[in-house]
Amino acid sequence: MIDQKLNQVKTLFSQMEQALIAYSGGIDSTLVAKIAYDVLGDRALAITAVSPSLLPEELEEAKIQAATIGIKHELIETHEMDNPNYTSNPVNRCYFCKSELHDTLKPLAIKRGYAYIVDGVNADDLQDYRPGIQAAKERGARSPLAEVGLTKTEIRQLSQQLGLPWWDKPAQPCLSSRFPYGEEITISKLQRVGRAEIYLRKLGYNNLRVRSESDTARIELPPDQIQEFVLNTDLPNLVAQFQSYGFIYVTLDLEGYRSGKLNQVLGRELAIRS
Repeated sequence: MIDQKLNQVKTLFSQMEQALIAYSGGIDSTLVAKIAYDVLGDRALAITAVSPSLLPEELEEAKIQAATIGIKHELIETHEMDNPNYTSNPVNRCYFCKSELHDTLKPLAIKRGYAYIVDGVNADDLQDYRPGIQAAKERGARSPLAEVGLTKTEIRQLSQQLGLPWWDKPAQPCLSSRFPYGEEITISKLQRVGRAEIYLRKLGYNNLRVRSESDTARIELPPDQIQEFVLNTDLPNLVAQFQSYGFIYVTLDLEGYRSGKLNQVLGRELAIRS
């Protein structure tokens, strides 16, 4: 089944003849870049958008992964932080982010002669609240993984099968996803969240989030790592580090990390309204 889906993605790329990949360095878009390069060679181009919402470490990993694959890789700057529709952090914030991305990519693709822009949206993404997908579709982007029904689990399996060493890389959405809807996003807030997550990664915790609400940092870890974290971490030093980044309060989410957790408030609001 998974090999059949891989062949379907390859067929899509062979039909495109050339493609520009919106490449974040995450496991999804990296798999797209890998397959595109295998099929199209130098007729595939990976573009990474650089902005304050992308961790510098993530950018460096994206460069390394692209070089490992062999695909041509370029960087562009996006300016979503200049758009108050984005920085005010409404529930459809991602719509304005992806609008900025694809409004930047499309002229580049036309200039370079790329008829198709593709992204790493997968079948599971279609089941979540993802307004950015709408923005990409409105601008003509294709999503090969979603088109053939590849799920996140299958993407990891396929990445491992293809020998990609980052097949088990944790999901890493943009830093703006760390803030509750309605709280203004600023560069300084993004930077302090980024520094806090880097600090925790250096302690050996990779699958995590630092949620930010006003002056409070809320650490989310997988439930089975919470006890180890409390017992083995120098908590006073951690608090001091977080406070040096600009937080006042540091908390630990006892429920643990769960992707898309901030979206649960949307379900509650809908239930109240109904």
